Amino acid sequence: MELLSAHDLAHYFGTVPALIDVNFAIEPGEVIGVVGQRGAGKSTLFRLLSGALAPSSGEIYVDGKRVTHKTVAHAQRLGIIAVHQQLQLVDDLDILHNVFLGRELCGPDWFPILPQEDRMMQVVRTLATTFELPLDLIEQRVAVLSSEQRQIVALARALSRPARLVLLDDALAVLSFPRQQILLEQIKALAAQNVAVILSSDDLKQIFAVTDRVLVLYQGRQVALRRTSESTPREIVELIVGSNRQERITPVIWAFENYYAAQQQAEELRSAQLKLRQNLEEQDSLNRQLIVRLNNQVEALDRLNLALQQVSRRLITEREAERKALARELHDQIIQDLLSYNYQLEEAEDAIDDEGLRHKLAEIRDGIRQVVGSLRLMCSDLRPPTIDHHGLSAAIRSLVNQWSEQTGIAVELDIDPALGRLPEAIELSVFRIIQEGLSNVRKHSAATRVCLTLQRTSTASLTVDMLDNGQGMPGPIDLADLTEQKHFGLVGISERVSLLGGTLHVESPPGGGLALQIEIPSPYPSISD
Repeated sequence: MELLSAHDLAHYFGTVPALIDVNFAIEPGEVIGVVGQRGAGKSTLFRLLSGALAPSSGEIYVDGKRVTHKTVAHAQRLGIIAVHQQLQLVDDLDILHNVFLGRELCGPDWFPILPQEDRMMQVVRTLATTFELPLDLIEQRVAVLSSEQRQIVALARALSRPARLVLLDDALAVLSFPRQQILLEQIKALAAQNVAVILSSDDLKQIFAVTDRVLVLYQGRQVALRRTSESTPREIVELIVGSNRQERITPVIWAFENYYAAQQQAEELRSAQLKLRQNLEEQDSLNRQLIVRLNNQVEALDRLNLALQQVSRRLITEREAERKALARELHDQIIQDLLSYNYQLEEAEDAIDDEGLRHKLAEIRDGIRQVVGSLRLMCSDLRPPTIDHHGLSAAIRSLVNQWSEQTGIAVELDIDPALGRLPEAIELSVFRIIQEGLSNVRKHSAATRVCLTLQRTSTASLTVDMLDNGQGMPGPIDLADLTEQKHFGLVGISERVSLLGGTLHVESPPGGGLALQIEIPSPYPSISD
């Protein structure tokens, strides 16, 4: 039997629609996830179901009977308990009295006005232990708690009440990773006790972990209600963003896939910091001062590193701008002037009868043509015109063909057809990385063949793989040693990859040669429909 159902539920703020035509039902023990972008109407839906807002139109039924929530208390009497994004806590009260505010546990019928503090404390201690909240905080004022601790108080207040339907509006977001797992287990326990749960979350892994169905909102409208077991994260993301275009879906999928791993890594760092803090408390004050100084130095080094990266980016940008200006000046002025002089010499040659002088002029014109050819190659090296007009893929093909003709080294080139156009700065950086890599092969490898691959991965990253069959490099690759040896090619590549936020892996395969593996995370711009 349906516990609660919504029929054509809508709400307007003035003339602005916040939620339109929402229709769904939930049964006892069922868990429904609500997903959507910011402003999709998720919080409005939770406030309508909890009695915090009155619908502009539509109907809500509980146990098959139409209800009109006049207040939050009216919804609570029906067993509907909510935890909203805006926590409704009293800062001047402690945790215990916030949890039981307005519904204190009182004495027996013959003396019902005196609250039973011991019973209430026992309940709060159990919930605090469940969420790993220090018990000495129970008597602290809520005003001094952290955002995560305040969220736990709000959850404890909801979970301590008899409920038939629990509404959790983005309740997981401010919790640490272990406490998120605790809350997910609590949701499963509620469902096992025949309590229905509706929750919203921006983490699809959490949604797929505990829900039976997923309700998708887009710009205030319900666009889908899917069974979780019959859906995939990609389908849900397409519904969330309102598009199935790869350039919009792939970065979102990449973010979802990496968010969970990032949370785990952050929690590992937090645990390590906690252990370090505990160890510091066992040491004397001198060691504490030393650690503080070391932390300050690390922070200063981090700031210095960020400043150096910004300076490096600025220098690279300015250098590329200067190269572009110089290439344009060479092409538009010097080369054009030389071609003009060559044309004038050709006219003069036609007007001269002296065969010796005509031959001399022909030699001069041939020299001018050679200079013009060299200048054009220099212009192409300074700023390849192909990259401006046709993009990175065409520029790489042109570079490889020209380099192969000059060096006699064969190149096997594989460029992903879906590579597409990238921001100008990224295209130039990737071009320079490949240009420097080919230069290293020519100078140091004694190779006869190069394999070069550019691929766009499923997580929207860009990978560049370059492998030659040359002599390779003995032992592990150490960039510091290469700098001392004035082997600046790999060092320059490493710097450019680092400025792009990417990773560089260099190794000498067992079969010989040198392999460069580069990955640049999600360089593709967001494109609106």
